[in-house]
Amino acid sequence: FDSALSTATWAIDKIHTTAQSHHRVMIVEVMGRYAGWLALGSGLAGGGDIILMPEIPYDLNAVCTKIKHRTSQGKNFSIVVVGEGARPAGGEMVVKQRVKNSPDAIRLGGVSNVIAAQLEGLINIECRVTILGHLLRGGSPSAFDRILATRLGVEATRRVAAGERNKVIVVRGNDLNAIPLADVAGKLRKVTPDHPWVQAAVATGVSLGVPDEVSIEEFLNLIEEPAGV
Repeated sequence: FDSALSTATWAIDKIHTTAQSHHRVMIVEVMGRYAGWLALGSGLAGGGDIILMPEIPYDLNAVCTKIKHRTSQGKNFSIVVVGEGARPAGGEMVVKQRVKNSPDAIRLGGVSNVIAAQLEGLINIECRVTILGHLLRGGSPSAFDRILATRLGVEATRRVAAGERNKVIVVRGNDLNAIPLADVAGKLRKVTPDHPWVQAAVATGVSLGVPDEVSIEEFLNLIEEPAGV
């Protein structure tokens, strides 16, 4: 994760230059499927003005309001970081492709293009899209990930040698523990409204696609979710 986060942050840093020089809204789409960790982390680290992720459905008017507010302050550009699973309040995720007989049948992607087209229809500013895609999975891993992988391997080997089975090594804080594989298999760890990263984004004026007059929790309670979400 740290390696992908570093690459996404690096890309957003680069995007700032053309966004500022050409007075554009630059929308950067990152991977993550149904969880917004990569969008939230890279948006926060890369100085994104708006971060949209699956766990907090966005209000397009709130996004427009943020961009207009920046423009009124003489900031004629905005960086929008979007997780591929982001969706509008009451709406559904953008599915790029459905593949039959595949363990990964639903392929997400393209939400940034949808958002760009909608924004250009509502505000008088050019929007451009950059989809980072599989770029985030390649290259050399960060030092943090190399050390973490080594620690995980050592701990797993030690526990196997001790006779433990059907467990997975997890990180809690800076400690490694082993828990039953059945406890986590098939489960998603999603971003919660009270997570420190979310709170840091809100405190620094980053828009998460939520109207200013309500809190994230209030907004989530107000919106009507489509069936099956």
